[in-house]
Amino acid sequence: MSSVSNYVSCAVLWLCLMAKAPDLLRHRGDPYLRAICAVLALAGLCFFLGAPPTVGAVNRLGGVPNLAAPLTYAAITAYGAASQVLVVYWRGGPHVHRTARRWITAYTLVVVGIAVAFALGEAPVERRTDLDTYYATTPFIGQMIVLYLAAHLTAVSVTAVSCLRWARRVRGRLRVGLTVMAVGALCNSGYSVSKLVAVAARWSGHDWAVLGTNVSPAAAGMGALITVVGVLIPLVGPWLTEWRRSWRTYVRLAPLERELDDLLSRRSLRLPRPRLASPTTWLMWRQTSIHNALGYLDASLDRALYARTREAALRATGDAERAEATAWAAVIASAVWDTAEREHTPPCPGGQGPLVERAPDPAALVRIADALATSELVAAARTHGGTTRTGAA
Repeated sequence: MSSVSNYVSCAVLWLCLMAKAPDLLRHRGDPYLRAICAVLALAGLCFFLGAPPTVGAVNRLGGVPNLAAPLTYAAITAYGAASQVLVVYWRGGPHVHRTARRWITAYTLVVVGIAVAFALGEAPVERRTDLDTYYATTPFIGQMIVLYLAAHLTAVSVTAVSCLRWARRVRGRLRVGLTVMAVGALCNSGYSVSKLVAVAARWSGHDWAVLGTNVSPAAAGMGALITVVGVLIPLVGPWLTEWRRSWRTYVRLAPLERELDDLLSRRSLRLPRPRLASPTTWLMWRQTSIHNALGYLDASLDRALYARTREAALRATGDAERAEATAWAAVIASAVWDTAEREHTPPCPGGQGPLVERAPDPAALVRIADALATSELVAAARTHGGTTRTGAA
């Protein structure tokens, strides 16, 4: 991966972390949230530390050649452990905390081992991209490399197996997320496998450094991003479902708002239009505008027309909800027509008391909008509204 790819991947992961940070602040004691944030933070840190410019800057600032290597290896090791701890908390169970503590303890010892091995070894020549193969035969440095690669391979392999086993017992977004996370873990295993093969080749006198400099970074980058996508699918899925539901409802209410548009404008009943808002906000704005218009029209809604239209629609469809929506649409269209004809006079009541016990709920508003767009009974009420009301009076 190029340095730009490293930094872009790091930025994406840390943006996801920032999006989850408010939840973590509100629920500091939730180990599941802590594990998610740890995965996002450590995955981004691996990309950041692995970029050659960062490697050079760390070595220069630390004053120790190749100091960036143990820091990067520690971050990779911690990321592998965090992924497994996340799966442990995700799945739950009677011994979840004990299992998580064992993983954390084991990989803390691995990180200590990496630091000790680097301190005992000698790596005087800076290697920004091929340190693994260059120092594979150097005492202590070679052991450090094998230690972190073996620990990483173990963690991602166990994560992949755990995710696939659990995915077979669940359904929906959780199953999709676990499957994607398992694929990401398998891609991550390609990082350590390719590096181990390159190191083993170096031990036998061959130069397969390309596996460590080209293949393994690509596998790590793809694996980390896929893993994070798998983690986010169950979290983002409900939000996307709500986003889609709100947008579809907003679009379906358009015929009803168009019917009321002239009244909303003439009587200044519409709230200021939101800008750069979510579909949920747009939906609330449209529903509020519609309710404002219906409140204004309340005294003009013709109960007799409502009853006749409902009865006719019920005979035609046999569906009580659809008939009620058609009746509402008819009286709204008729009242809008009448108020437009009497622009400078107050609404003329169509009967005493409210039309029905309560105003239409959000689901009923959608059905009314559909009826406005499709029903012939509503079209007749819209065209002959004034005549119908005059005859009834």
